[in-house]
Formats: sequence, structure tokens, C-alpha cells
Amino acid sequence: MIQLDEKIHFYLLAILPIMALVFLLLQLWKVKVQKRFADKKLLRRLAPNRSILKSSLKMIFLLTGLFFLIIALVNPKIGTKLETVKREGVDIVFAVDVSKSMLAEDIAPNRLEKAKRLVSEIINQLASDRIGIIAYAGQAYPQLPITTDYGAAKMFLQGMNTNMLSSQGTAINAAIDLASTYYDDAEQTNRVLFVISDGEDHSEGSTLKAVENAVENGIRVFTIGVGKTKGAPIPLKRNGVVESLKKDSEGEVVITKLNESVLAEIAYEGNGEYIDGTNTDDAVDFIKEELNKMDKKEFEAKQFAEYKDQFQWFLGIGLLFLFLDVFILDRKTQWLKKLNLFNEEYHG
Repeated sequence: MIQLDEKIHFYLLAILPIMALVFLLLQLWKVKVQKRFADKKLLRRLAPNRSILKSSLKMIFLLTGLFFLIIALVNPKIGTKLETVKREGVDIVFAVDVSKSMLAEDIAPNRLEKAKRLVSEIINQLASDRIGIIAYAGQAYPQLPITTDYGAAKMFLQGMNTNMLSSQGTAINAAIDLASTYYDDAEQTNRVLFVISDGEDHSEGSTLKAVENAVENGIRVFTIGVGKTKGAPIPLKRNGVVESLKKDSEGEVVITKLNESVLAEIAYEGNGEYIDGTNTDDAVDFIKEELNKMDKKEFEAKQFAEYKDQFQWFLGIGLLFLFLDVFILDRKTQWLKKLNLFNEEYHG
């Protein structure tokens, strides 16, 4: 298991291609100026020890050295001891609506980003609970199986968008059915499903049946509403610029509205609660209280307990390349002439 202490230093890597580009442009400029000054034969007589290949090699050594020094600043660590620890928690699955209606901007910055922020803030409040993520629109897709890796959960969460599923629509029943397959611990008494949506459901007839099946499997279904009941159009953007608004088959602008009644009914039938997601802090606090009321099941989880710094290896390699950069001179040297390492032609 690898852990990175100071990821922010990765930004320094952007300097390396800039340096390489500047070096290349400088070399091209030198060649252009030298051609104006004299022809190749005369240049060899005027500067017999000039070596273009060695200048390039020095730059490669310099860039390589800086690369390893930057990695040393990031300070990679390797887990050296894997141990089993006892943890207590509940199993939680988040089903996030990624249909086009979630692009509506009646709640800043839009419904989908608000939903992702809500889930992220809920994860921040968890301690030892296991979590899973599902994305759904016209169909449901398993985004992340049940895990205790909150970092991975947030990474997958941020990657969710309205283009990830080709089938459009809002099939809440498919998300609930898929969530029912997530809970892999038969002894877990507390299974929780959070459906985060604007409530537009294109499968109302079968949604309540899916909720009924979920309850029979010991799952409590909570719903979180994102959006406004007065509704908003769905902007269609390219490169962040609104090109048009989504229209129906008759050419009318589609107005998508938060359907609280549907979400409230799902939560009621699922022995859960409907939560207004407008205020993130209030929603997260309510969910935290609800989860704290539930009995926690003890389970075993393996995790790395000890990490050892590895920066010294990268530091050593980086300094070695910097030393080579200093050691190699731009001009030709007598002993290198004899070895002819660079396969250059010499003219006396």
C-alpha cells in the first residue's frame, strides 16, 4: 500500500516540460544565429570543443534529477505492516441520480454537483461504516462496491457526470434493486440506502415494489431531494458555455421540478425519512443523528498500520543525476574524445 504525504508538490512537475521547451527553443535559436555567423566547417575550426549532444545530455540529467527531487518532496510511503482491526458500523449505499434533469441550476452550482457535495460531506462524518455508490439514470450502474476506503469513494464520486450512462430517464427502481445486491454481510442488521435525486421518476409503477423488496431485505431507504419545486430549465453546455436549453418533442423548453411527494413516499414505504438537501449542513447533521441511533455491527477490516518513508531513495537518485549534470561539461574533453561515447566526428 502506497501513501503520498504531500501531493501538492506534484504541481512542481509542470516546471519540467517548460524547462525542456525553453531548452529546445534556445538550441534552435543558437543554430539559427550560428548559421548566420559562419558555415559548419568554419564553426568547427572556431569552436572545436563544442558538443551539442553533451548539452542535451546535461539537460536530460538535470530534468531527471529535478523529477526525482520533486517525488522526494511528495514523500511516498509504503505500508509495511498489515493488521486486522475491529470496527463498528453500518452498511450505507448512496444511489446518485445522474440523469440530464440533474443539470438544472435551480440550486447552485447545479443539482448534480449539489448531490455530490452532500454525499461527500456525509462521508466526512462517517467513522467505521462501510459505503457503496451507485449511479443511475434510465438504468443503474455500480460505481463502487461496499468498502471502507473513503478516499476511493470520493474519487469515484467526483468522476460522476450526466454522460456516464447512455440510457436517459430516471429509473429509481433500478437503483434500489441494484442496491439490494450490495449488502454482502448477512449478519448486518442495519442496512441503509440513500437515494439522492430531484424525484423525477419514470418507473413509478415498479419503484414502490422495489422499495418493498428492499425493506424485506432489511434495508432502510432514505431519500434526499435536490432542486426547487418551482423548477428550472436544463441548460445544454459545451466547454462551460450554455448553447441551448433542453426542449421536448414539441419544441417547448423543458422545466424540471423537484418532486418531493415521490421522494417522501419512497422514504415512507422504505421505513426511512425524506431529507431536504437545500441546506447541506442541516441535511448532514440530520443524517449523522439518524446513523448514530442505529446499532453498529462489529466487523473485521485489514489495514496498513505502519508506513515507512521512501523519500530518501528518490532524493539520492535525484542528487546523483544533478551531480552527473555538473560533472559533464558542455565542451568536449580529451578523455571523452578518445572514448567517443557520443559517436561524434572530430576535426583537427
